Amino acid sequence: MQSNEKKNKHMTLEDRIEIQECLSKGMTFKAIGGRIGKNQTTVSREVKLHMETHLNSFVRTDEVCPRLLKAPFVCNGCDKRSKSNCSYKRQMYVAKKAQAKYEDTLKDSRTGIPLSKESFYETARIISTAVQNGQHIYHAIKANDLPVSVATVYRHIHKKYYTITPLDLPRAVKFKPRKTKENEYVPKWAREGRTFNDFLAFVEEHDDLPLVELDTVIGRIGGKVIMTIHFVNSDFMIGILLENKTAAEAANKIQGLKVELKSLGFDFGEIAPLLLTDNGGEFSCVSAFENDINGNAESRMFFCEPCAPHEKAEIEKNHTLFRDIVPSGSSFDAFTQETVDLIFSHVNAVKRKQFNGKSAYDMFSFSYSEVLASALGIAFIPPNQVVQSPKLLKNLFS
Repeated sequence: MQSNEKKNKHMTLEDRIEIQECLSKGMTFKAIGGRIGKNQTTVSREVKLHMETHLNSFVRTDEVCPRLLKAPFVCNGCDKRSKSNCSYKRQMYVAKKAQAKYEDTLKDSRTGIPLSKESFYETARIISTAVQNGQHIYHAIKANDLPVSVATVYRHIHKKYYTITPLDLPRAVKFKPRKTKENEYVPKWAREGRTFNDFLAFVEEHDDLPLVELDTVIGRIGGKVIMTIHFVNSDFMIGILLENKTAAEAANKIQGLKVELKSLGFDFGEIAPLLLTDNGGEFSCVSAFENDINGNAESRMFFCEPCAPHEKAEIEKNHTLFRDIVPSGSSFDAFTQETVDLIFSHVNAVKRKQFNGKSAYDMFSFSYSEVLASALGIAFIPPNQVVQSPKLLKNLFS
């Protein structure tokens, strides 16, 4: 078994001496790796990289010994090595020579190419002239034996160290810069102990905790999005406007909500002790959702299985009321948080059959208070003034 202390560590002289001794005993690479805490591939690569050819008076041919064509590739453990009847060249692994070769390589790799101010400007002049003549960067470097890499030259050009610009390069203008984006899914480490099976097991032991489901509704691709928070028992839903669909933005806004609630005398963990959401990358910062503003745990967060919206069916169903007002494909870019609050105030004012004609606002304010509903941005809308269609936004933006 490999030692965790030696994993991903550079090989030492002691390791190489151990390899030499084990080779002389005819041990396999796997057995040697087990002795020094390295993978057998690492040992094989070490031997092949540092083995040396030894010539003596017994050598009578340039052919390679058939035994050297397979592991261990060296003569250290061969029973014919000390006998005069072996006419092949010897290939040996010597620990001290291997260590010296390794140290020289390490020293060279950590020694940068000395480039004075004069030599830098001369390199810049040569590269600029070559590019203006239509030459490619690699060609210019090799043709003039310049002590720089292609990547370094490109970096210097983009930093405007040279007189030429990226537009002067033969092909650079044909390529768009590589786009970078936030992780679209919750990473595996964040899901550990928070899977849907973990959620089911937790609910069995804490069936008295009210469930709150989280999700995100998308507007224009790349534009603003709305994070929805749905209190399942009362069917009450609020929305938080996000500038973008990133973990940092979602974490910032949920912490802002917690600060606002705290200033009004409410704790987020008391009204949302149990959270369930999907695997969207905007929910990756678990601590922002689970901890209060002082960093203390106040909620438990769990994730549904991928491609399983039925596991949080309540919030998915409630989104249809939102889409009655804001059809799919609509942009949220002109929205403010006040716009979102107004939309969800009307959504929560709709009478629900499961509550015998009561609205989600009625149920939530009864369970908690109208003050808390107001703190969450939701206002009371009289039943005869409810607008459950796009006319609500037309009136707003007209």
